[in-house]
Amino acid sequence: MRILLLGLWLAGGLMAQTAFDAAAAGRFAKLALDCIHQEYPNKIAHALSSDADVKPPRALTPAFYGCFDWHSCVHGHWLLVRLARKFPQAEFAAEARRAVAESLTPDHIAQEVKYLNAPGRATFERPYGLAWLLQLAAELHEWDDPQARVWAANLKPLEAAVTARLSSWLPKLAWPIRTGEHNNTAFSLGLMIDYARVTGNTEFGRLVESRARDYYLKDKACPLAYEPSGEDFLSPCLAEADVVRRILPSQEFGMWLTAFLPRVDMEPTVVTDVTDGKMWHLAGLNLSRAWMLEGVVARLPASDPRRVPLGTLAARLKEAGLASITGAHYEGGHWLGSFAVYLVSGRGL
Repeated sequence: MRILLLGLWLAGGLMAQTAFDAAAAGRFAKLALDCIHQEYPNKIAHALSSDADVKPPRALTPAFYGCFDWHSCVHGHWLLVRLARKFPQAEFAAEARRAVAESLTPDHIAQEVKYLNAPGRATFERPYGLAWLLQLAAELHEWDDPQARVWAANLKPLEAAVTARLSSWLPKLAWPIRTGEHNNTAFSLGLMIDYARVTGNTEFGRLVESRARDYYLKDKACPLAYEPSGEDFLSPCLAEADVVRRILPSQEFGMWLTAFLPRVDMEPTVVTDVTDGKMWHLAGLNLSRAWMLEGVVARLPASDPRRVPLGTLAARLKEAGLASITGAHYEGGHWLGSFAVYLVSGRGL
């Protein structure tokens, strides 16, 4: 029964198709609308310095307190901004705007900055949640809309605090972090590079690209056969390839990929217990592997024989990932919609 639930998409049945239209966007938007202002259950990564820090999430981080954890709330807001931007006339768009406006107020963002910069929080949401915050800033920056410009201006102090935090951390990070979860460096560096290019933050972009080159350009023979670990939602090998394709010319990237991943062979993952939040990660792994492979294919030379088989594999993973999204369990519903939208809207391309 639990496996069968993986294929249910809210009340709309199977969602294995890859079409991205207003109806599909509305289903994804519902997942975020149902959670960005739902405070509990809440998994808070919170360093206590005194009794004064014992407060509910809505008081600590009033812009991003829902969706079970801070980073999921951030990319839930990104999802709503992206979908409202892509489908401005859709039924969900007005509700999405109201929800984002409720969160991204100057007072709320000021408290977020205060929280981030408080003593003992140097590692807060580093790098995953911070990278998603920059992705939200990039989405707002690209949207030619009066309300989006207000939100972007409101978010600016937190955006600046995040780039300052990352700019302080990256020069000190001697080695990349190669896990398949939130600490993975490659995935977050990809989001950071995209943010820097979209917003024109050249100084930050130079730093991030320099660190990506230092970390990854000498790598060879990534052990893809060791993937996945049992709680992965990112592929360490494909995440690295996906960030390197952002910084190398096409021909050079093709040669690097030959040495780094001489063979790409994987099957879609299956979640055996949809009530287990960590096991739910494997559903997101199908989605992230799909968009990373799409990024790799897009960067390979047009004549490269790997384009067709890698594209076919990406399509299989996409189908499996979209079929796994369900609103039946909060463990998956609070975050998987963002991964789906990132994939089907081609955000990483």
